[in-house]
Amino acid sequence: MSGLNLTVKVHPVVLFQVVDAYERRNADSHRVIGTLLGTVDKGVVEVTNCFCVPHKEHDDQVEAELSYALDLYDLNRKVNPNENVVGWWATGNEVTNHSSVIHEYYARECNNPVHLTVDTSLQSGRMGLRAYVCIQLGVPGGKTGCMFTPIPVEMTCYEPETVGLKLLQKTISTSPHRQKTISPMLDLAQISEAAGKLQNLLELILKYVENVIGHKQPPDNAVGRQLLDLIHSVPHMSHEQFTQMFNANVRDLLMVITLSNLIKTQLQLNEKLTFLPTN
Repeated sequence: MSGLNLTVKVHPVVLFQVVDAYERRNADSHRVIGTLLGTVDKGVVEVTNCFCVPHKEHDDQVEAELSYALDLYDLNRKVNPNENVVGWWATGNEVTNHSSVIHEYYARECNNPVHLTVDTSLQSGRMGLRAYVCIQLGVPGGKTGCMFTPIPVEMTCYEPETVGLKLLQKTISTSPHRQKTISPMLDLAQISEAAGKLQNLLELILKYVENVIGHKQPPDNAVGRQLLDLIHSVPHMSHEQFTQMFNANVRDLLMVITLSNLIKTQLQLNEKLTFLPTN
């Protein structure tokens, strides 16, 4: 598959590890590089993990501890055997002259490696994220070269990562009395908060639709298509059917909780009986 047809999806843990490596860099290092780990499926490169590779850049050469990178990759394979090398990352907002040399190494480790740049200096006011693939240029029998071509990149999250990000967002504040630590909420509190946010979003959508119908706001075709897809995704059922389905799910959930508590109690009782003295 051509590298230009690839799409990169990056998980938040990758960005946290890149920023952590950048903050821990040596005083004389201007940028940090590392290996990207993940999977490739149907033209989608999903980056789920990464690690830093110590290196030094000079004017005419690059020195990287490749043996360290191989050892760390082998250790990671023992824990996450499904994660393979999919490319490499570097801090900064542009591709440098040494990028092609580093990319040649990763081209030997995997097919169509991607290059991810993370702007940890926040030059544009935010942490810019860009992805590239290296395209070979030249004529047969003549000089050859390569060119880094941008490809689409986006963020993606697993459900546990989404919960963690929402908790982190609550610590973002300019107030000097802001909370530095946030404890995970109980299940009912999370449901209540999610229901409140959903209600606010529905009110925002109703206000937009009423403004468009009343000619107070110009319509947006993209928003209209998304609203149509949203309406079609809602299952068609009566109030009684929804109530019955909801009550059945609640009973199943309560049954699972009850069984879990029984198993926990049985294990604790078995542990206490094990340590009882025998005559």
